[in-house]
Amino acid sequence: MKDAIDSYIKMLQIERGLSPNTIDAYSRDLSHFSDWLASRGTSDPTSVTPDHVSSYLAALRKSGKTDSTISRKTSALRMFANFLSAESETKTSFTDTLEPGKFARQKIPEVLTTIEVTALLSVPDRASLEGIRNRAMLELMYGAGLRVQELVSITRAQLDLDKCLVRAMGKGRKERLVPFGHSAQRAVADYIESSYKILGERSPHSLLFCGTNAEPVNRFQFWQIVKTYARSAGITKNVSPHTLRHSFATHLLSAGADIRIIQEMLGHSSIQTTQRYTHVDVQRLKEVYRKSHPRA
Repeated sequence: MKDAIDSYIKMLQIERGLSPNTIDAYSRDLSHFSDWLASRGTSDPTSVTPDHVSSYLAALRKSGKTDSTISRKTSALRMFANFLSAESETKTSFTDTLEPGKFARQKIPEVLTTIEVTALLSVPDRASLEGIRNRAMLELMYGAGLRVQELVSITRAQLDLDKCLVRAMGKGRKERLVPFGHSAQRAVADYIESSYKILGERSPHSLLFCGTNAEPVNRFQFWQIVKTYARSAGITKNVSPHTLRHSFATHLLSAGADIRIIQEMLGHSSIQTTQRYTHVDVQRLKEVYRKSHPRA
């Protein structure tokens, strides 16, 4: 089993181009499953059965693991089983009999209202380069629904400000063109002009968002920026950079955008991932109904 996992991880690294964090997560999850099997006398991948997987997932739930953790581990097992089947290590996938969604329910993401988004975007100080930069980052993330890694790794060459388009580099180094609005366009243009006055001209292929010392903004720094601004805006929700991406999708859906178009803009490979936003929208509609209908 250990050798099979090593082969699978090498395949992910070479062929899929996944991030190191994602690779590490898959490796940990599969190693945990392998250790669980070994404790029950099974070490050969050809001997793994659907009953093993069902018992393992049941044990995770009994131990108090969250739905999101079980969902992630189930996904890792499905992909690994499909790999083994394709490599003829097993005649059938040992996850074939699992019912979709049986062991975990997809968590509904928390989103901001349009009023809260406006309040958040009004916090940055436009009298400093740092404030101008942070406003541009917030506007672009919400305006294009970017992942945080996509945002912090953007170069000037990936932006077409005239056409309001950004070429985002998503998971597995998959590229997609995403439109953004005029608010983001103005904010980014202001930042580029202001940074030029302080940093001077830089290569179009250097990272766009950086500090006065030309050091790029990393994921953790941007996470801190969002948290600080959310508190300053008086937002009591648990806000993270990903909250802006969730809000982007939910607000588009609420305004009548086609879910397939939203899928393309978010860079989701599966429509099922995007469909969770329909649950958010229904939840919002129910809340409005309860507050507004006299017979609610």
